[in-house]
Amino acid sequence: MAINQHIKKMLLKTIFFRRFYENGYLQVKPSILFINFIFQRIFRVSSDAKFSVHYTSTFLQPQKITFGKGTAKNFARTPGLYIQAGNYIHFGSNILIGPNTAIISANHDVSIRSKWAKDNPIKIGDNVWIAANVVILPGVELGDNVIVGAGSVVTKSFKSNTIIAGNPAKVIRHITKEEV
Repeated sequence: MAINQHIKKMLLKTIFFRRFYENGYLQVKPSILFINFIFQRIFRVSSDAKFSVHYTSTFLQPQKITFGKGTAKNFARTPGLYIQAGNYIHFGSNILIGPNTAIISANHDVSIRSKWAKDNPIKIGDNVWIAANVVILPGVELGDNVIVGAGSVVTKSFKSNTIIAGNPAKVIRHITKEEV
């Protein structure tokens, strides 16, 4: 009975938020929020996350994730994310993340494979665009205004205002002040 009441409340919120979405005040469709809610709270997929996670995404240790303004909406609407925050991940503000991206902050320990090895956290600056099918590995720091090309494997850190791509990722070019 408690589940039915909870679903009724979510349906009412969905109808209420649909008006905000249609008027341009809400940036994630209410239907996606409702589906995410069903998977997170009833089916317990990525249920430790205190924010909405797309129902096809997996978040491991989401309590070790911090993020700035405007970033959480991407977790709700981007499919296929795999984010493992064993050594902490900090996302800046206004980050765009493409589908099927993996952000892995800890490798398995060589001697005890069931444990994660200690490493530096992943830090991603403000206004970063991470395209589809990108892999970001432990200890990487991306500065502000970085664009990561589709299919890239980011194994090392990069400074602000750069476009990177490839496997392993390398600098393609720098972004000028006029482009920022």
